[in-house]
Amino acid sequence: MDFFSLIPTVVLIVILFGVTMLIALYSTFAERKVAAFMQDRLGPNRAGPGGIFQPLADGLKMFTKEEFIPIASNKFLFVMGPCVAMIAALMTGVVIPWGGMISFNNKSYALQIVDLDIGILYIFAVVSIGIYGIMIGGWASNNKFSLMGAIRASSQIISYELSMGLAIIALIMTTGTLSLHQIVQQQHGFHWNIFYQPVGFLIFLICAFAETNRTPFDLPECETELVGGFHTEYSSMKLGFYLFSEYINMFISGAVMSTLYFGGYNFPFMDNLLQATGSQNLVTIIGTGFLFMKIFFFIFFFMWVRWTIPRFRYDQLMNLGWKGLIPLGIFWIVATAAGLLFFRN
Repeated sequence: MDFFSLIPTVVLIVILFGVTMLIALYSTFAERKVAAFMQDRLGPNRAGPGGIFQPLADGLKMFTKEEFIPIASNKFLFVMGPCVAMIAALMTGVVIPWGGMISFNNKSYALQIVDLDIGILYIFAVVSIGIYGIMIGGWASNNKFSLMGAIRASSQIISYELSMGLAIIALIMTTGTLSLHQIVQQQHGFHWNIFYQPVGFLIFLICAFAETNRTPFDLPECETELVGGFHTEYSSMKLGFYLFSEYINMFISGAVMSTLYFGGYNFPFMDNLLQATGSQNLVTIIGTGFLFMKIFFFIFFFMWVRWTIPRFRYDQLMNLGWKGLIPLGIFWIVATAAGLLFFRN
């Protein structure tokens, strides 16, 4: 592969990185606005018109706060923990198809950095690495509350990854592929997987809340029991990396759910639009816009649930994962197999 053939991929990586960071930055603003709406108050409204510059002010505050590293901590691992969490969150988006083909200078490019045949397995592998960032940070802090928060996070994520895996197995049985690009193409023409895998989507959605440590599954950060959770000892941008990784994970979770179950960049009238205009670029741009609308809906849903539903107790969280979702996932695999056998015959 020559150097010039890598340029589109590098450009796409830079754009994806910038968009991801921008959405994560303004998700913090949206979170506070949604919370204010739910609690009948104004929310941030001082920095700029409508408080639009509040994320920039928060970022400046994070950069200028004092860096604090506990004297009894493992300093190398203490710094590496948030870096691992951040890098793992940023790596997930490279296999997601953000749009169809776009033509530029008589050449066509796919809006996907890499189309792996094992795209779903790649996402699972990278998400699993993210827990190392939390576990390393909690252990390296040399604080028993941080360690307890990290242990909670690891056990929670491992438990809910099993259920999420079962939901994905049922989806793979109907699609017959692990490639995210092929899964999106199969949903062309409004054949979205949500219509064939509603129970699988419900399991995946609940597990996504647990994987991102969002309420009602934010037990690793429980302030009333664990002071501040796994990041109690963190300050400045190291704390910012942990908080940013949570919002990036929320963005990526929305993208994965939109891709797997809601058609990805497909939208209902795309064939009619292509016939009427003859412009594939226009269809691709509108399709990408539709994908981001679906993602923004899921981000809003994450926030809505956070400020509406009370948190679980830890034993309730484990009971739901092991006694509720895993049996339901196994049942859904059997039901999917029976349905495939019946309709195939």
